[in-house]
Amino acid sequence: MSEKVRAGVALTGSFCTFERAFTAIEKLISQGYDITPIMSKNASTIDTRFGKAADHIARLEAMCGKKVIRTIEEAEPLGPKKLLDILVVAPCTANTAAKLALGITDTPVTMAVKSHLRNARPVVIAISTNDALAGNAKNIGHLQNFKNYYFVPYKQDAPDKKPTSAVADFGRLSETIEQALAGRQIQPVLI
Repeated sequence: MSEKVRAGVALTGSFCTFERAFTAIEKLISQGYDITPIMSKNASTIDTRFGKAADHIARLEAMCGKKVIRTIEEAEPLGPKKLLDILVVAPCTANTAAKLALGITDTPVTMAVKSHLRNARPVVIAISTNDALAGNAKNIGHLQNFKNYYFVPYKQDAPDKKPTSAVADFGRLSETIEQALAGRQIQPVLI
């Protein structure tokens, strides 16, 4: 890549996919992307069996060489100042997807998306939720029909044990971003 693409990468509270997100971010950095890390309040404050919030923040800041955006106030200037070429929400929980589908702006991540979209720039969604094929299906469907939203291909996650769960293929994040920057949805979306 000749000129660095400025990509925001926002993590929401699907803690079980954080390691996949970190691996994808490392790959983007190795490909020359300039990454601005963003975290939802839950992602940046809740300790889980998948790690401590402070450790996740420290890891992101070390990888990206930038402070993690963790407040609505810090996220708001992203759009007016045109600080990003593309914004990625990876992982994107059902809660965040529902808020985006309904235009609710009450977290650092939803503010980052709203602010970024004011410039008609692409937003990539890497869905990760246990109710993708249940209560959240309508919200995912709405987002897939909105202009400037692009989805990382996703599939059912352990359908025998969790029949309504779906997770993005984080290994395809880079190519999804490339297609989104060209105004195209990578295909197939459902894998």
